[in-house]
Amino acid sequence: MAKLIKADETIIKDVDISTLKQMQNLVGGYIEIVYLDGDELMIVNEEGVLFGLPHNVLASALSGRIIVGDVIIAKNLEIN
Repeated sequence: MAKLIKADETIIKDVDISTLKQMQNLVGGYIEIVYLDGDELMIVNEEGVLFGLPHNVLASALSGRIIVGDVIIAKNLEIN
């Protein structure tokens, strides 16, 4: 089940990622995939740095790189 990790560290479980539009709505724009260890991935806002989105501390810790804005964490198999 996908979860949303907001930049303010709020975590929302079981978010709907059944369509591209839904994923874009959750991250606030065009999406980019960041692959994590194992069978998980992170869906981020592709233009987050350009838009000056806030640093997402939890997502950055998970990915090992600087991540900004709200992100979705999902299993690879959840993305069609």
